[in-house]
Amino acid sequence: MRWNPLPPIAQVQVQDKPTYLTRPYLPPLDEFLPYLREIWESRRLTNGGPFHEQFEEALRQYLRVPQVSLFANGTLALMTALQALRITGEVITTPYTFAATTHALLWNGIKPVFVDIRRDTCNVDEELVEAAITPRTTAILPVHCYGNPCASARLQQIADTYGLKLIYDAAHAFGVSVDGHSLLELGDLAVVSFHATKVFNTFEGGAIISRDARVKQRIDYLKNFGFADEVTVVAPGINGKMNEFQAALGLLQLKHVEQTIAARNEIDGRYRQALHTVPGVQCLPCADGVRSNGGYFPVLIGPDYPLSRDQLYDEFRRNNIYVRRYFFPPISELPMYRGLASAAPANLPVATSIAKQVLCLPIHPDLDGQAVDRVIELISAFG
Repeated sequence: MRWNPLPPIAQVQVQDKPTYLTRPYLPPLDEFLPYLREIWESRRLTNGGPFHEQFEEALRQYLRVPQVSLFANGTLALMTALQALRITGEVITTPYTFAATTHALLWNGIKPVFVDIRRDTCNVDEELVEAAITPRTTAILPVHCYGNPCASARLQQIADTYGLKLIYDAAHAFGVSVDGHSLLELGDLAVVSFHATKVFNTFEGGAIISRDARVKQRIDYLKNFGFADEVTVVAPGINGKMNEFQAALGLLQLKHVEQTIAARNEIDGRYRQALHTVPGVQCLPCADGVRSNGGYFPVLIGPDYPLSRDQLYDEFRRNNIYVRRYFFPPISELPMYRGLASAAPANLPVATSIAKQVLCLPIHPDLDGQAVDRVIELISAFG
């Protein structure tokens, strides 16, 4: 690890008020209270109540996708997606993601096979996937990292050629589109998260986007203990149902999500404009035709910057600014995965390198211009 002494320059004035990496967007409480009163009066708290039905349809229309199945959280949705398509054996995936992606594989008794990522998107390198396929491979599980679109056409071509399922972990990709088409339309299934830290939240929550009613029906059985009707159980399902409070919030959040995305993208633009000339600081490029959701703002701290990534991280914390090293360490270095042959750092040089350089900067709708300026000022002070 590079560990340089701090340059002898003036530091940014430490603020008492912390600047957080993210902050959940919540609509005005007065707008939510009528929904709560309706729940109190109906006593329908879960099990597919009226808000669940309304939100599922409203979300399907907003995302412009064929089918939506709501879940209590994104991890349950991902675990159920693997069950719904009867995935077994080995699944090719990325080492550069949140732990839930590969934990869902282990919980289903599936072996993850890691391939390296692309430096420009931090997504799985599609040209390395084919060489990782074995007779035990049944699916590919890419992640639209930071909301950056995967090379979906090539991945679909590989999946079709080898008869594999293609399931996207789209936890970061709510509202992202390419040339007007939602990323959630891609693959056999896409799984999205509505966690409090995401662009769109329902306190906790998630969904599976599917292509036809038959697959949706199987998913809906699986998330409700496998019940097909009052007395018929057709599969060993779990309880993955979204409750009425989550669904009601989601229904209301849809009225505000466009303004939250616009606010995030405005901050994204300010960071890009200010930081692109700082030596040793790299912003990930924006692809043509992509409508981003502004969910994350990662920068890579390279060798030309006077501080190491971890030194800069410490400077942020000293100045009461919360940044995160998403995703460090890579999933492949966690104890439950590092024994896999595909997890060897020598096989994953790009992921290993980026994980040691990345910092995600604060970005959320409530972040004011002064706070954004403080972040930029601190990075620029050393650059």
